[in-house]
Amino acid sequence: MTSAKPIDIDALARDLRAGSRAALARAITLVESRRADHQAAARELVQQLLPATGEAFRLGITGSPGVGKSTTIDVLGMYLIEQGHKIAVLAVDPSSARTGGSILGDKTRMNDLSAHPDAFIRPSPSSGTLGGVAAKTREAMLLCEAAGFDVVLVETVGIGQSETAVCDMTDFFLALMLPGGGDELQGIKKGLIELADMIAINKADGDNLKRANITAGDYRGALHILAPRSEHWHPPVVTYSALAKTGIAELWEKVVAHRTAMNASGDFAARRRDQQVKWMWTMLEDRLKARLRSDPVIRSKVKQAERDVADGKMTPAVAAEAIVDLLKD
Repeated sequence: MTSAKPIDIDALARDLRAGSRAALARAITLVESRRADHQAAARELVQQLLPATGEAFRLGITGSPGVGKSTTIDVLGMYLIEQGHKIAVLAVDPSSARTGGSILGDKTRMNDLSAHPDAFIRPSPSSGTLGGVAAKTREAMLLCEAAGFDVVLVETVGIGQSETAVCDMTDFFLALMLPGGGDELQGIKKGLIELADMIAINKADGDNLKRANITAGDYRGALHILAPRSEHWHPPVVTYSALAKTGIAELWEKVVAHRTAMNASGDFAARRRDQQVKWMWTMLEDRLKARLRSDPVIRSKVKQAERDVADGKMTPAVAAEAIVDLLKD
C-alpha cells in the first residue's frame, strides 16, 4: 500500500468476491490505513461490496484471560468447517489501541484453524482509539463476508468497553466462564451478563465436571433476576470442554436456535439496523477526531485549549464549544 499507483477498486472487489485470500488481506490492510486516499478507496470498496454481505453468522466471544478463548475458537472453528462453513476470526483489542500490541498475536495457539484453507484469522488494527479499532473491525467483517466466509467470530479480551463494542457489531454475544463457586460469581460484572446471549462454562471435564455444573446452575439463577436483551430469547447456560472437544455441537445449536428465534420475531433485522446506525456514529466520531489531529492550525488551537483547561483558565465545557466552532467552515 506504499506505492503511489492508484488502487484498482473494481479488480480488488472482483478478486475478493472470487475468494482470493490475498485480495482479502490487501482489502483489510486498505481499510486499516490512515492515509486519506486509502480511506477514500476503502469507503468505495466497502460500498461496492455491501450487496454481498449480511448473510453470515456474526458471533462475538468474550471471556477473561485463561478461560480458553483461543482453544475454544480453534475447536469451534474446526467443528464448523466440518459442517461446511468458512470461518473468519477478527479481534477488538483495547490494549492494541494503547500499546500497539494485538490480542491475536498468539493466534498460533489456534493450531488447526490457522492452518486450514477455509479459515482466515486477522488481528485487530495496531493503533487508534477503541472506537476506531471497532469501526475497522466492522469493515473487515463485511470484507470477510463478501469473500465468502459465512461465520465471523469477533473476539474481545473482555475488558470494559471492548465488550460493548463487540456486542454492538455482532448478532450473538457469547460469554465464556470458568468453573467456580459462589465467591467467584460475586466478581462477575452484571453488565456482561446482561449483554450475553449465552454463557458457556469451559473446562467441564474430569474433576472439574461437577464444579462446572454447579457454576452453570449459579449463572442460571443470576440470569433469572436480570432482564434479557430480547423478550424472545432467554440466555441459556451450557457447559463444554474445549480441551476434550465435548459440548461444542450443543453450543452451536444454541447459536442457530437464537438466530431462528430472532428472525421469527423480527428482532434480528432490528438489531442489524441498530448496528448500522451505531457504526455510522462511530465512524463520524472517528472522522471528526481525525480532522482535529490532521489540520495543523486546528491541532495547535486544540493543544492550547487543553493547556487552558489544565491550568484552570477555561472550563472543559467552554473549551469543547470552542473546538466545535473550529470545525465549522
